[in-house]
Amino acid sequence: MSLFKQGRYSGYLRPISYIIDLIIINGVAALYLFKSNDPTVFFIIISISWFLLSVYSRFYEVYRYTRPVNILSLIVRQYILFLLVVFAFSGLFHELLIYSKPIVIYTILCFILISIFKFTIYYLLQKYRTSFGGNYRKTVIIGLNKKTLALNNFFNKNPEYGYLHKKTFNLKHKTNTLKECFQYVLAEDIDEIYCSISELTNSQIADIVNFADNNLKILKFIPDSKEIYSKKLRYEYYDYIPVLTLRNIPLEDSVNTFIKRGFDILFSSLVIILILSWLTPIIAILIKLESRGTVFFKQTRNGFNYKEFDCYKFRSMMPNKDAHANQATRGDQRVTKVGKFIRKTSIDELPQFFNVLFGDMSVVGPRPHMVSHTTLYAKKIDKFMVRHFVKPGITGLAQTSGFRGEVETDKDIIGRVRYDIFYIENWSLLLDIKIIIQTFVNAVKGEDKAY
Repeated sequence: MSLFKQGRYSGYLRPISYIIDLIIINGVAALYLFKSNDPTVFFIIISISWFLLSVYSRFYEVYRYTRPVNILSLIVRQYILFLLVVFAFSGLFHELLIYSKPIVIYTILCFILISIFKFTIYYLLQKYRTSFGGNYRKTVIIGLNKKTLALNNFFNKNPEYGYLHKKTFNLKHKTNTLKECFQYVLAEDIDEIYCSISELTNSQIADIVNFADNNLKILKFIPDSKEIYSKKLRYEYYDYIPVLTLRNIPLEDSVNTFIKRGFDILFSSLVIILILSWLTPIIAILIKLESRGTVFFKQTRNGFNYKEFDCYKFRSMMPNKDAHANQATRGDQRVTKVGKFIRKTSIDELPQFFNVLFGDMSVVGPRPHMVSHTTLYAKKIDKFMVRHFVKPGITGLAQTSGFRGEVETDKDIIGRVRYDIFYIENWSLLLDIKIIIQTFVNAVKGEDKAY
């Protein structure tokens, strides 16, 4: 028997984290911002604001299965909100003489210390689980298929997450019944029950729900293994009526929309000022020297909420009547020599930063398609229209995951839709930054489908 308690919850961890973080933000303020003035008002207002912000941003909702990148995303989000609050405070209480530069340095110091503390706790808990066998949860799985086997392997191969998997029940096997499962759960003091929906009938699901409720067991369901698209259901109440929302889209949140739009404006402005200001004349001369026609190519595409907009690119083809109907293919004779280079390096896409600045596009998002292709794929490819819940992007997760360029088979567009839906449902500023970096790396290396 382990010497350490195997309880399901670390009940004191969150309150302790609150207290330590408040000590950090107030302690740093006392030492750095208020060397002469009385900081009492600041302490009261900023502590209350911190609490409200953390509830809103779910800053302390870090679980054993939370990935480090998600923790970092929470920290960045909380930092931006906290920075705005401190600036607002300095404006309201200008007599305290808190200036912009000290505020930025103060918030950076706070979040370096808070980040160190948060990740230290996270990794110490993982070490505690692997080295001492504490803070773990006993699990069983009901139902046997590829997904439950994958979950079984996850539990066994990742002890740092603190799951001790005891048994997987195959209800299709005559030796296993729900009654035996329930007896085993009680006898072994199981903490969490995982069920495969595809392996259970409605009556079996109802029995398991009742058992879990009556015996204070955590119950979780694994979606049907035939479903290839991710679903993040949101559970809400309309009065006393439970309602499930099919998917939760982070960019429907006004704060997330503000953050993304602010990033888009800043990033696109930098690209336009630092790169396009001098590169555009050079590209324009090269395009004009090789062929007659305009420097820029304008094409109507579908964007946010299916709205049509004009998407801009450097012209990379000879002027032709098929430009608005047919994609470039491998060895396409319409592509000029200059066009081949700018397409290979993705320079032809740079004018779309003006689309971003104007608000039609985002730096990162699902790539927009020609209107004719959108109409075709909407009829042919399931869930294709989900991509229009957010603004289209210059680059996207699908493009950095091998699904850029020409759609040669249905597999290409299905893969693109799958990654686009994942991006829409799991957006974060850090994910955008990661995609931008990967896009730059791919452009330098060159891609097989960049033609």
